[in-house]
Amino acid sequence: MRRLLAGAKWDADAVRDDLRAYVVEQVGDPAAILVIDETGFVKQGTKSVGVKRQSSGTAGRIAHCQIGGLLTYASPRGHVLLDRALYLPQEGANDSARRQEAGVPDDVAFATNPERARQWLERALDAGVPAAGVTSDSIYGGDRRRRVWLEQREQPFVLAGAKNEPLWAVLDGTWAWGQPHAEVIAAHAPAADWQRLSAGNGAKGPRLDDWTPLRLARLQLSAEERRWEHWLLVRRSLSDPSELAY
Repeated sequence: MRRLLAGAKWDADAVRDDLRAYVVEQVGDPAAILVIDETGFVKQGTKSVGVKRQSSGTAGRIAHCQIGGLLTYASPRGHVLLDRALYLPQEGANDSARRQEAGVPDDVAFATNPERARQWLERALDAGVPAAGVTSDSIYGGDRRRRVWLEQREQPFVLAGAKNEPLWAVLDGTWAWGQPHAEVIAAHAPAADWQRLSAGNGAKGPRLDDWTPLRLARLQLSAEERRWEHWLLVRRSLSDPSELAY
């Protein structure tokens, strides 16, 4: 926090940039993963920035709350916060009186969750934060434009998606017409290709599921383009085999 210690005016962006530099210095690692997620802050009042009735994973229901988006850095040397932003709903962004009362800066505009996530990633990657990949849940992972943007930056990723996500694929040896949904592609997975793997230890021991990778079809004309592969990774619950994640 060098600029603050020098007596400079409070600047949230400066604090964030100093924190990022400190994180890279202390726990930076080429094998690290950039993790996009969000959390809810239950509120009773109506004056806080972005507060409204909305879905909160923290509360497990629709609740009167704020939603904070987070970019964290998971390194072999530690897991720390890298960037953040409170979600400002459209109605709050357009209400000048409420913005002024809550102290929302004039340059803060409404942005969707995927747009916010791209801003965090762009700041981190432009600053040279070392990372082997990017991961997020389906709230952020279902945005195709962001996936294409990551591809253009040659940044590997593993992003959760919906079962109806349209994808290019080869099914039964033939290029599928149109773009079949992820659940349709998963239904063509050979039974022998499923592998039982643990996602780490939980309170009751290893968290086991069945997994299978299915290679996706992409038009890759140059040798440089063919250096990259695109896969659909499917997870199947042991307790309920009909429950799949993509």
